[in-house]
Amino acid sequence: VQLQASGGGLVQAGGSLRLSCVASGRILSISDMGWYRQAPGKQRELVATISNSGNTNYEDSVKGRFTISRDNAKNTVYLQMNSLKPEDTAVYYCNGVIKDDALFSLPYTYWGPGTLVTVSS
Repeated sequence: VQLQASGGGLVQAGGSLRLSCVASGRILSISDMGWYRQAPGKQRELVATISNSGNTNYEDSVKGRFTISRDNAKNTVYLQMNSLKPEDTAVYYCNGVIKDDALFSLPYTYWGPGTLVTVSS
């Protein structure tokens, strides 16, 4: 199982970006998926999560600006980021709680390699 994120880049403050993360491999099921970020010199922090039924949770600083969504048929989670601020600059990581198709497998949290988002002032 692998996760691969895309969509990062350089944007001016007030702009928008859309991140995508695709899970691939021998996947049986995916429950929660999420986005986390790590700014330089800081610990990784939660940005948003979404359950397989669509329930969402957001970190306070992104509420009203970011929207997490998913396409279960495509094993993909998205993060629409609007009204970006310089303090949103970070490497963004996606994750998913995934059960593969091996006999007796248990759900495991997989992480993607991260995509850099830079917001200039």
